[in-house]
Amino acid sequence: MSAGKDQHVPVLKDEILAQLGVRSNGIYVDGTFGRGGHSRALLERLGPAGRLLVIDRDPRALEAASDLAASDARVTVIRGSFGDIEQIAAAHDVTGKVDGIVLDLGVSSPQLEDAERGFSFLRDGPLDMRMDPDSGESAESWINAVEEREMARVIARFGEEKSARRIARAICDVRKTERICRTRQLADLIENVIPRRGKGKHPATKTFQAVRIHINNELGELQDFLEEVLNVLSVGGRLCVISFHSLEDRLVKRFIRDHARVDPALASLPVVPESAHPKMRLVCNAIRAGNAETNRNPRARSAVLRVGERLI
Repeated sequence: MSAGKDQHVPVLKDEILAQLGVRSNGIYVDGTFGRGGHSRALLERLGPAGRLLVIDRDPRALEAASDLAASDARVTVIRGSFGDIEQIAAAHDVTGKVDGIVLDLGVSSPQLEDAERGFSFLRDGPLDMRMDPDSGESAESWINAVEEREMARVIARFGEEKSARRIARAICDVRKTERICRTRQLADLIENVIPRRGKGKHPATKTFQAVRIHINNELGELQDFLEEVLNVLSVGGRLCVISFHSLEDRLVKRFIRDHARVDPALASLPVVPESAHPKMRLVCNAIRAGNAETNRNPRARSAVLRVGERLI
């Protein structure tokens, strides 16, 4: 998401604007408001008749969104999950009318930089990791209660961590005598299992990613969104999704690919039924940040933007 706590520089902002081709009187959705970098860029292109719906489940992000809405009547703020996009669209009478949707997936820089949120192993804080700290199970609760086999499965699947079993076993051994409740405590434990090698990533990186994704049901939320988004977009409406790791990117890539071709089961028929026609168009190949942006914002190095357009 944004590059820094104070600047809130959105990743791939210019590329997003170019791919959306913002219409002055259009209806747009920022499904991951964060601190509003992409939303503000969109508002600069929207005219007085344009509308922007912004969605987030993080209370602090919603505070920033509310401040923006207070000074701009074009903005509507929704506390919720972009995974409920169809329900949100219906509630605001924009089903099938949305000209563009932006998702900037993953954890934002302000969330990482706030030790109290528990997302970062670089800052000691409570082991929370919830995007919405007012609901759901915290990372601390899960880490201290889940069975070892399930923990290893989550770390392996969502973190793509080869040492998942060793890490899970070590965590379960430690929690027999003490509760794991701090980020640094968990990070140090993991580093004892798989020591740091050279200047590479911290050994806890993949495990923290996995726990965060699981706690917030991030892949499930994205899957729910993809299943509903075509009903929300207008014909010609565009979907722009920025992913930061392969699991998310794979889902988005397959979704656009599968909907941008004739249903393979019916492709060989002499006359392909309309229901099997492509529903999307792949607008462009994957877009990555250029050198200038990655120099300003190292997190942009892993960002991948994919763009699809609704056809029918």
